[in-house]
Amino acid sequence: MYCPPRPKARSALVALVRAALQGDGNLLGLLPAEAYRMKIGPLGYSRRSTIIVNQPDLVRHVLLDPQGIFPKSDLMVNALEPLIGDSIFVSSGATWKRQRAMIDPALSMMRVNRAFPAMQAGVDACEATLEEAAGTGAPFSLDLAMSHLTADIICRTVFSTTLQTQVAHDVFDAFTVFERSVAQVEIRRLIMDPAWTRVPQQPGVLEACRLIRHQLGELLDTHLLGDGRSFDDIAAAVIAARDDLGGRAFTREELIDQLGVLFLAGHETSASVLTWVFFILATQPQVVARMRAEIDAVVGDGPVEFEHTKRLVFVRNVFRETLRLYPPITFLPRIANERTMIGDYPVKRGALVMIAPWTLHRHQEYWRNPDQFDPDRFLPEREAELTPGAYIPFGLGPRICAGAAFATIEATLLIARLFRRFDFKVRDAEKVRPAARLTTRPAEQILCTVARR
Repeated sequence: MYCPPRPKARSALVALVRAALQGDGNLLGLLPAEAYRMKIGPLGYSRRSTIIVNQPDLVRHVLLDPQGIFPKSDLMVNALEPLIGDSIFVSSGATWKRQRAMIDPALSMMRVNRAFPAMQAGVDACEATLEEAAGTGAPFSLDLAMSHLTADIICRTVFSTTLQTQVAHDVFDAFTVFERSVAQVEIRRLIMDPAWTRVPQQPGVLEACRLIRHQLGELLDTHLLGDGRSFDDIAAAVIAARDDLGGRAFTREELIDQLGVLFLAGHETSASVLTWVFFILATQPQVVARMRAEIDAVVGDGPVEFEHTKRLVFVRNVFRETLRLYPPITFLPRIANERTMIGDYPVKRGALVMIAPWTLHRHQEYWRNPDQFDPDRFLPEREAELTPGAYIPFGLGPRICAGAAFATIEATLLIARLFRRFDFKVRDAEKVRPAARLTTRPAEQILCTVARR
């Protein structure tokens, strides 16, 4: 069995000191060895009190939050505000309900059968690019390639247009700057600042947000200031949305906020997990061989169609297992608005409550061989091994990811199409390690080469 890269678990004090001294914002470095064993308890040492919740029924209690006690944490809201404003991803209460009601009709356009042609077109373009790379043998960034591919697909889905290569590079670079430097991941502030401390963002972070919002604004303006062409896509549906309190539409800035969430969440999270899928498969030829045998048996010599994706069980389970080991959203932080209890555990007002798919998915009590890559753990005959509620890569409750089915079919198609045609080889695989800031990414970009199968 293969164990892909993971951080070394240390004692709470050593993890805290090491993470603070390294200064790289990698939140995985804060996780002590106990975090993979405990059900609920303190996470290291911090001025505001930080609690990690790993018990599935308590995780459900926090994320369902029927009384509105656990909104998204102030750290996340303040970090994301320059990028996506007070949008549906970070808003709460009546604001969130209004936004969700307005956006729901647009989200129905993410139905997989409707979006599948956009996925196919995106993979067609990616195959052409990889064919050129195979001809030259030149190394390229796997992270950037996956980001460009998923951004192109979501751009076709949301805005009915392809994403220019330079724009994709600019957005990738800007988001990388944003993620590495945003104040949420300044570990010393996380430890030392009291709750609800507003932290100013660095100029580089604000400039990265400005660039991303500018690019989204240009895509939006093709609909707002177009040549009269009638669009039938997600952007058009969000533009047409009106609330129930007076028929008010979103302003241009609010449209950038909301469409920015759909664009970034729809491609950055998929790109994150696909980077890890392609890394793992590039180092595990026996898994690729088994996957190709399934593709040949299910698809034959023809194109991979929508109905095939549902029958590629092993390919889909490779994706699901990678989601378990490298959930794109590593942490789902909440803040306690009042003194309360989580189960029998007392929680003070202002405490940071960490729901961590990373630790839940690797918890020693809920998973057999939790650090091993084992796609077959999701087979029906092994269903009894799975602990209900211990697998939440798309979140839980009213804020569960609306694009879960989209992401699963997209990933199954991309993996099947690209590994059916190409062999990937990673450079310096032994140096690859995960880092968690806002998403779970490799600490440094992964360089790889591609060859025709």
